[in-house]
Amino acid sequence: MVIKLQIEESSPAVSRFRAVASQVIACMSPNMLLMDLGMAISFATIVLPDLLDAKEGLSLDDKQASWFGSLSYLTQPVGAIMSGPIVDLFGRKNAMFLVNIPHLVAWTLMYFANDLPTLFIANGLLGLGTGVMEAPINSYVGEISEPSIRGSLCTLTQVFTSIGIFVIYFLGTVVSWRYAALICLAAPISSMLLVLLVPETPVWLLVKGREKDALKSLCYLRGWTKPENVREEFDELVVYTKNLKRCVLCSDTDDVDKCEHFSMNCFTRSIYKFRYIMMAKETLRPLTLVVLYFMFYVMSGLQPIRPNMVNVCGALGMPLDGKQVVLMVGVITFLTSIIVVALIKILGKRKIAITSLFGSAISCMALSIYAKSHLGGKVFSYDTETFPKETSYVPLILFYSLTTFTGFAVPWALLGEVFPFRSRATAQGLAAASNYVFSFIGSKTFIDLEGLVKLWGAFAVYACFGFAGSIYLYFFLPETEGKSLQKIESYYSGKLKFFADDPFINFFKRFKR
Repeated sequence: MVIKLQIEESSPAVSRFRAVASQVIACMSPNMLLMDLGMAISFATIVLPDLLDAKEGLSLDDKQASWFGSLSYLTQPVGAIMSGPIVDLFGRKNAMFLVNIPHLVAWTLMYFANDLPTLFIANGLLGLGTGVMEAPINSYVGEISEPSIRGSLCTLTQVFTSIGIFVIYFLGTVVSWRYAALICLAAPISSMLLVLLVPETPVWLLVKGREKDALKSLCYLRGWTKPENVREEFDELVVYTKNLKRCVLCSDTDDVDKCEHFSMNCFTRSIYKFRYIMMAKETLRPLTLVVLYFMFYVMSGLQPIRPNMVNVCGALGMPLDGKQVVLMVGVITFLTSIIVVALIKILGKRKIAITSLFGSAISCMALSIYAKSHLGGKVFSYDTETFPKETSYVPLILFYSLTTFTGFAVPWALLGEVFPFRSRATAQGLAAASNYVFSFIGSKTFIDLEGLVKLWGAFAVYACFGFAGSIYLYFFLPETEGKSLQKIESYYSGKLKFFADDPFINFFKRFKR
């Protein structure tokens, strides 16, 4: 039943600034989650240099260091798969509160860790908590924002991830890793407090039949305005959610609770839901696209070496201390994430994504050529005794170039908008899980890849992934910037398009016709 909006008197709509400000404020809780996420995924980078072959206290050999650096990526998929059901059960807002708990425990354990099991358990919990965060963040931001600014808001979340990365790299230069872990507790605590101030998403409330709460939420999210100013959008959401309530098997909307399919046992119904929701083309097509994008993004250079980045800088013969280089990597990551927020409205996601992967591939290839021609055969990033004595600014510049192009990637921005509501939380969790699986594979195999084909060979392999990803995205990544969630869903539920709507491709299509 649609709520009737009583318009007693004409009231002017709120200013554009106010409407945008309300959505930015609502995003602050998930943004703090992402800042915490950035801290978690980069924490191993400041721990490994201090613990690798340490003379006293906790110490890791090269194999243990490899496992420690990649362990969080192994537990992240578990959390990511759990995040979908948590979001659907508790709602987007409540889920954002609950997912902070694993990191509260993890940062505390990390500070007090006095043995290797505790250290590894803490890092595993960081990964688990990071994975659980994915669906609540992307679902919430995607559902509360207007189409015209959704891309910027989804990309803004990457800014806070970059802030978290920068904070960790900065802390690594001024305090010990233990005190850094203690400081990191501020992020989940802040997120839990901020989430108390924001509303639930209107779409989720409408699906649950809470139309008054949904209208109140929409008024908040559109500039703390009056109901009459959001009437058109609210009515569209009501129609949209009515379609979501249909039985996926028979499309019964009149009395869905009495539909024969709802009398099935939960196990049988779950199988049918998986078949008709998760395996539907409007879910499977974007899921395939995002999973492959994550694979090319992760394996295009920077992610596999992140845990051992400090030592890689030394092995390449950079003239600056590894921790200083890593700190600058944090600065560049932060600055590029801000630039992307501005560029995404001008260029769209498609051009930025392709440029990012292609630039990463070029940078990795250049690093590979430099390493092949300047480094000796005994150089091994996990053994500081083999590092070259002569230094050069060339690998430093190329490494910063790789960091810059990696920072322009936008796979996370796609998560908030390409999936239909019925499968959104679960699909986002699966897509995020794939990212962490690839990250684990990349990080864990780096030591073996380097041992097999040296640093130049490792960077050559990553360059190949970057080039292949650029080609794939050029042909198959559509432009979603500025489009409503309904239009994006319709795009993927329509006829399969093997090639993106690109001027260059369309020019040759004319000859085919």
